[in-house]
Amino acid sequence: MDVSEFDGWLGKIAVLTPVQRRQAWQTLALSEATDCDAIETSLPWGVEIAGSGPATKPDQQSSSMPSPVAQPLNRLGSDVVAELGQRRVDRIGCPHCDSRDVVHWGKASALPRYRCKGCQRTFNGLTKTPLAGLRMKDKWPAQAAAMIDGVSLAKAAKRCGVDYTTAFRWRHRFLASLAGDKPGALSGIVEGDETFILESFKGKRSGLPRKARKRGGKSAKRGISAEQIPVLVARDRQGATTDAVLPKLNRVSITAALGGIVTSANEFCCDGGTAIVAFARRAGIPTHILPMPGKPNPQAPDFHINNVNAYHSRLKEWLRPFHGVATKNLPNYLGWRRTLEALGQKVILEDFIFGAIGFGPYQQPAPL
Repeated sequence: MDVSEFDGWLGKIAVLTPVQRRQAWQTLALSEATDCDAIETSLPWGVEIAGSGPATKPDQQSSSMPSPVAQPLNRLGSDVVAELGQRRVDRIGCPHCDSRDVVHWGKASALPRYRCKGCQRTFNGLTKTPLAGLRMKDKWPAQAAAMIDGVSLAKAAKRCGVDYTTAFRWRHRFLASLAGDKPGALSGIVEGDETFILESFKGKRSGLPRKARKRGGKSAKRGISAEQIPVLVARDRQGATTDAVLPKLNRVSITAALGGIVTSANEFCCDGGTAIVAFARRAGIPTHILPMPGKPNPQAPDFHINNVNAYHSRLKEWLRPFHGVATKNLPNYLGWRRTLEALGQKVILEDFIFGAIGFGPYQQPAPL
């Protein structure tokens, strides 16, 4: 567009209606965000440009699943958050006393407020959630998209137009609810196995029990050692997944992680580890020990742990770009990956934000 055309375009802004101005502003914002992402990471695989056909698939660096592509929003971010808050209020009522007798009570901080006729207290759709009190709600969809894409904090901060420390705070506030979003029970054949992730004190500036490592680093000893943190994963054939960071690899820790989730109604497949077998036998769970995970018994081909081992591979490949995850934050990252797997390939940004306020894929209640 040349200078005269641009001046003419600007002169017509004054005659736009409020709705048209909002649409124009949103189109410009999305265009700017797309330009930034194109410079930073290029167009995501699967996104189509009008008239050009499907985008070409980039060279795969591993055999892991491709990253989900978030579906774009066509509304303002603050409006999306307000709608999700309304959905939460419709489902749980008053967050203070659980009463369903609530009425609208004005608006503040871009969110509708409500008043409970039972306890007489006021609240908004984010009250008593990890996202309560966070500002710049119009940028939350961009934050959710950055998390779905699994980009670094620096890139997330650039996408959202916020400070690095804000991006870090938002990441872990978004993950606080998702870390606890797990299935109440697994069904049918369940595979369970542990994997090990290198202990990390990333972010800790003093008082380290060892010499600091850079960008993840390597263990001082080969194989399993005290530097390796055990992570237990159990997964059924429908894809439902639960996991836990174990304080110790023993029966008590595994029971705390899987008790009531894997029961005698399941067929449990494991690799024969002492602790996991002791858990299954103490709980009376039918157990199938697979000494060779890649080669199930020809007489029982359905009993194997290839499914959970493949999940381990995808998890570690996804963690690799973070160059080490602080062990204290590891449950958050497990919840992050578990949520992406549960939401599937075509992730909708609203679903990710709704999970961050307490309604993740495993906690979605039945519709009223």
